[in-house]
Amino acid sequence: MRFLVLCTGNSCRSILAEVLFNELGTGKVVAHSAGSHPAGEVNPAALDKLEREGHSTVGLSSKSWDEFSGAGAPEIDIVITVCDSAAGESCPLWNGAPVSAHWGIPDPADASAAAAEAAFDKAYRQLRSRIEQTLQLPMQSMDIRYRKDALQRIHDACNTREGKLG
Repeated sequence: MRFLVLCTGNSCRSILAEVLFNELGTGKVVAHSAGSHPAGEVNPAALDKLEREGHSTVGLSSKSWDEFSGAGAPEIDIVITVCDSAAGESCPLWNGAPVSAHWGIPDPADASAAAAEAAFDKAYRQLRSRIEQTLQLPMQSMDIRYRKDALQRIHDACNTREGKLG
C-alpha cells in the first residue's frame, strides 16, 4: 500500500506520520508526505520528537503535493489529510485513484514555547495510535469503500478515547 499524508505546511504532523507509517509498516507500506503550501523545512521540534522516539530523520524534507500528481508521479492508494486546512482545499488528481480520509490532529507548531514539547508528544501519540491500527487492517483485500470507512472509524474511535483521557 502506498500512502500520502497531507498537511498545509508539511513540516510537522504529516512528517511525523510519514516516518511512523514507513518505520512501523516496513515491508508493508510506502508513505510520503507533502503540503499544499510547504514550509520549505521540517519543524525542528518535529525532528527532535522523532529522534527522541528513536526514529531516523535522514532525508526528511518539506515537499509540495505537486510532486505527487501528474505524469511520472508515484501511484497512491490512500491519501490522509491531518490538518483541517488541507482537508478543505481542492487537491490535485493523484495517480492511482486513491481513497481519502481526514484525521484532524491539532497542529503542535501552534503551541506556546512552554507547551511545545507536550503538544508534539500528543500529536505523535495520536498519529501513532491511528497508524498502528491502520497497519493491522487487511487493506490490500478490502474494497475501496471499506478502506475509507475503516480509516474514518479508526480516527473516530481514537478521538473518543483521547477525549476521555483528557
